[in-house]
Amino acid sequence: MPARTPQVRGPQPVEIALLASVFVVAACGLVYELSAAALSSYLLGDSVLQFSTIIGTYLFAMGVGSWLSRYFDRQLPAHFLRIELLVALIGGALPAILFLANAYVPGAFRLLLYGLVIVVGTLVGLEIPLVMRILKRNIVLKDLVSQVLTFDYLGALAVSVAFPLILVPQLGMIRTGLLFGVMNAAVAVWALWLFRHELRRAGAHAVACFLTLAVLIGAFWGADHITTLAEDKFYQDHIVFSASSPYQRIVVTRGALGHRLFLNGNLQFAERDEYRYHEALVHPVMAAHGAPKKVAVLGGGDGMAVREILKYPSVESITLVELDPNMTQLFTTHETLAALNGHALSSPKVKVVNTDAFKWLQEGGSSAAGPPQGASAPSGGSEPRAAGSVGADETFDVIVVDFPDPTNFAIGKLYTNSFYALLDRRLSASGYAVIQTTSPLVARKSYWTVATTIESVGLKATPYHAHVPSFGEWGYIIASRRPYRLPDALPGGMRFLTASTLPLMFDFPLDMARVPTEVNRLSNQTLVTTYEQEWGKVMAH
Repeated sequence: MPARTPQVRGPQPVEIALLASVFVVAACGLVYELSAAALSSYLLGDSVLQFSTIIGTYLFAMGVGSWLSRYFDRQLPAHFLRIELLVALIGGALPAILFLANAYVPGAFRLLLYGLVIVVGTLVGLEIPLVMRILKRNIVLKDLVSQVLTFDYLGALAVSVAFPLILVPQLGMIRTGLLFGVMNAAVAVWALWLFRHELRRAGAHAVACFLTLAVLIGAFWGADHITTLAEDKFYQDHIVFSASSPYQRIVVTRGALGHRLFLNGNLQFAERDEYRYHEALVHPVMAAHGAPKKVAVLGGGDGMAVREILKYPSVESITLVELDPNMTQLFTTHETLAALNGHALSSPKVKVVNTDAFKWLQEGGSSAAGPPQGASAPSGGSEPRAAGSVGADETFDVIVVDFPDPTNFAIGKLYTNSFYALLDRRLSASGYAVIQTTSPLVARKSYWTVATTIESVGLKATPYHAHVPSFGEWGYIIASRRPYRLPDALPGGMRFLTASTLPLMFDFPLDMARVPTEVNRLSNQTLVTTYEQEWGKVMAH
């Protein structure tokens, strides 16, 4: 009797729907993982450590969830639906919960962070095994595994691209989490309809789905209030501006210290004493040069350093290289904030280049500049205008380096010997560069690591410090090919510096004196670790 040829059955609607849900489930799971890792990095610093520990914990929890799935024997569709609702609520609310916890119960933040990661990871680990066991009723095992894992990986790929490029810049962290919580809940609704004939108490499940969606959608629309609630508590003062860019969270507050700028929660300046910081940053090198014509400012998108540079009539051009166009746009077009820098960014002498400073130095400064200063631009960015190309051999008389402290490896690369070698190429023979360099009192080893790194590329490092009440004792380092000489005079309009007090800034007491350090390289970035250790001791108290 001839063998019967098996009929090839096409995919059924239920199977297609479940495989599509695998794509969504995988995408949601990765969003929760990335949100936890990004938030821990943003709030705790040390991005490599935070990403490594959060992702490791999350994957471990997923393994626990997969192992626990063996104990689910009956009513698999009902279990899957309930798990989806739990993941939707807890995972979707995870960024909001962490933001609020950081503001209201900072001492319990780490415990809550890892607790939520373990809970969400365990629930996510349960999802795929349950889906596979539901699908195995109708799909051959080899096809089942390949199809489920294919959709799982495709969902992860889609989110890994969209999360940093689209979701967080456009929606923010809280709304991104809530949006994917809604998607998880939608999968539960889909499962409710697919298995409506198998589910017991379908009405109760329907109510649970409705309530979950209502909570998540309501929270999505009220996300701004959640953010405001957390930031009002965290920053204390009244928030006059807040926004998330692809690079950082920008918050401006107004209170007893006047306006204050925070980037990723770290204070950048306080209106009451920012003149101390910026006069100390700019004038020791500008006045020492004598007649600087071409000046570059790397970082410093608030325009305060540019304001000080414009006090020198000899200056013909200032190139401001700032990664985040939202910063330069804010301090150009916001009337109150632009007034703080004296509308310096609207000066015809100023050219804004919105790009990475490391890349700009590497490419000879030929990147495109930002919009004409004072021009309005759409929210969230601006159309670039063409910039005059800077030749590979073009140099500057003074380069002011005003980056945030090296709290992570992305910023830490701007404090490496590779960066300072590029900086050296852009200095004229008689030029000076000055680098803001954290506190030599609080982060003594970090401060002197920068000096050692500058010297490793053949430049002379001249350290000095100033007292800025908002920051405490703060340090700077001058880099040059020739020995630094104190200026004989300073320009008018100073509020802090005088010719007689300037020399005192170059004298270091014993508790800030030089200590042996190693070179900070791209391959090791020891400065980031050292910085976190030194400042961590202070923040712990």
